[in-house]
Amino acid sequence: MTTAELKNIKASKVVDARGVSCPGPIMAAKKAIADVKVGEIMEILATDSGSQKDIPAWAKKMGHEFLGVIEEAGYWKLYVKRMK
Repeated sequence: MTTAELKNIKASKVVDARGVSCPGPIMAAKKAIADVKVGEIMEILATDSGSQKDIPAWAKKMGHEFLGVIEEAGYWKLYVKRMK
C-alpha cells in the first residue's frame, strides 16, 4: 500500500507500544490481535526499530497481511490486517 493509502486507514484496534523495547511491541501485537475481527486492521505504534522487521515477520508467520509502515516523528505506525 502507498503511504497515502496507509494514512487513510481506520484501524479497529490501536496498540500503543511506544517506549517499549523488543520483544514488547510484538508481544502487545500478539495479545491485541485477539480483539480484532477477521478482515479488520490493527495499528501498532512503536519506537523500537526492530518492530519494522519483527511485526511483518510475525504477521506472515501467523497468516495475517502486513499492509505497511509509516514513519512519524519519533515512532512508526505499522498496519496488520487479520486474515484468519
